[in-house]
Amino acid sequence: MVKILVAGFKGRMGNTTTKMVLENADFELTGVYDPNASEKNLNELSDFKNEDVPAYTKLADIDVNSIDVWIDFTSPASVYENAKFALLHDISPVIGTTGLADDQVAELKEIAKKNKVGGLIAPNFGISAVLLMQFAQQAAKYFPDVEIIEMHHDKKLDAPSGTALNTAKLISEVRKQKIQGNPEEKESLIGARGADYEGMRIHSVRLPGYVAHEQVLFGGQGEALTIRQDSFDRISFMSGVAVAAKKIGDYDELLVGLENLL
Repeated sequence: MVKILVAGFKGRMGNTTTKMVLENADFELTGVYDPNASEKNLNELSDFKNEDVPAYTKLADIDVNSIDVWIDFTSPASVYENAKFALLHDISPVIGTTGLADDQVAELKEIAKKNKVGGLIAPNFGISAVLLMQFAQQAAKYFPDVEIIEMHHDKKLDAPSGTALNTAKLISEVRKQKIQGNPEEKESLIGARGADYEGMRIHSVRLPGYVAHEQVLFGGQGEALTIRQDSFDRISFMSGVAVAAKKIGDYDELLVGLENLL
């Protein structure tokens, strides 16, 4: 059985992940972590009253010898230190938290390579989102004029989403950089045209009722193509999280993107 710690267990994604781990016969939940938690054991929460799992609030207190995989759904402010802690203690991190800077990812890759520890940073664990990114990269070879709209719940901390940013990065690999739209255009309201990533525009929507959604819009002469993905419930991410937790121990490097394990 894969021994797993869930970081960010008090959050909505962390709560859903904790339930998935407990219900999976291939996994053993050996700990949960949240620096803002008051609980000492998971069974102090009504959802988990029959479970006996230690709840940690400090990295230094974690029993690293009882963990194979660290699943992280915390915050952009803490994910780097969490991932670094896991790698330095020969624990495979599976990171669903977005907000890591490129230089932080590069450093984490070096640590993983040096310690020969497998790990995964996934902008999105939804299979539909992975397919959207792959389809968008294919379409960009023929439609270089593209804009991205991502829509999330109003509690999300970072913008644009990691999925939207990764979509733009994948597109940029096959698309020559260009400036879209009218070169003389002027924004009467600053930000109206969205963020600029190598000439592509990314728009972030934050509204209650949404979970995670993305549209990639391509325009051509007399035609248009829209690729859309919708995650209506956080349970949609759990199949991808489970795949990552099962497979990541077979690797000795830090990977970026769930597609590397599919």
